[in-house]
Amino acid sequence: MDVVRKRALSNTAKVAIGVRDPTPKMISSIEKAHNEGYAHVILVGDKQEIDAVGTSLEIINTHEPELVLGDLLASGSVDAAVRGTAKASGTLSHLRDVLKIDRLHRMAFLLTAEGVPFFLAPVGIDEGNNLSDKITLVKLGVEHMRRFGVEPVVGVLSGGRMGDLGRHENIDRTLADADFLASRLRENGICAKHYTILIEDAIKEANFIFAPDGITGNLIFRTLVFLGGGDGIGAPVLMDDHVFVDTSRVGGHYTKAIMLASALVDMKNERNRS
Repeated sequence: MDVVRKRALSNTAKVAIGVRDPTPKMISSIEKAHNEGYAHVILVGDKQEIDAVGTSLEIINTHEPELVLGDLLASGSVDAAVRGTAKASGTLSHLRDVLKIDRLHRMAFLLTAEGVPFFLAPVGIDEGNNLSDKITLVKLGVEHMRRFGVEPVVGVLSGGRMGDLGRHENIDRTLADADFLASRLRENGICAKHYTILIEDAIKEANFIFAPDGITGNLIFRTLVFLGGGDGIGAPVLMDDHVFVDTSRVGGHYTKAIMLASALVDMKNERNRS
């Protein structure tokens, strides 16, 4: 988090955030990111609704923030975009279209209740559903982690312990897939280990937790952040030319997601200069 904070402060990128159903809590958290110098923030949403809450931030008036966010990013009108409370499916599908990307991959940046930072993937319910996609997602995630100056240690999860082999074909498949994935990653020079279903052991050693599929990853995220006292910073889409940070519509805290977006812009600019 210190790296992210320093990067954001040194950059102060122009960041657009989607706004639906604004609340004082939400607007306050966005204003905090702007006022503390993490980014120059632009609100994208219904101006009348936002004005009813009250803010001095710049507003782009629209009833369709899902479309405008992608358009702003694709045109270069902003340095980065954060989903905020814009709808997920509309935002991500339009982002794919305007950036001409066949498939989006995301990796969530989380803190445990004890403040331990780690990355988690897949977190999209339609991501990581076959071995090829899992390998691609891990490799992209590892590459992005190294940009933070963090050497990845991947903890691959499955649906049971090794002693559960034979109890159900679905469990057997996740165990086999996780073994194969961890082995293939090691062949590619990535530190990886199959921890079976024991996420509590994986978090002691790994800084990149890889779930059996996107549904499981999404449930891990929601359980930790909404029930377990952890914190969800944001889920960057793993791409080189643009910065987009996905967020949940639940919770209402967006300061750290905006800070993360600004830091990622700084890292992108550094790569372009080198």
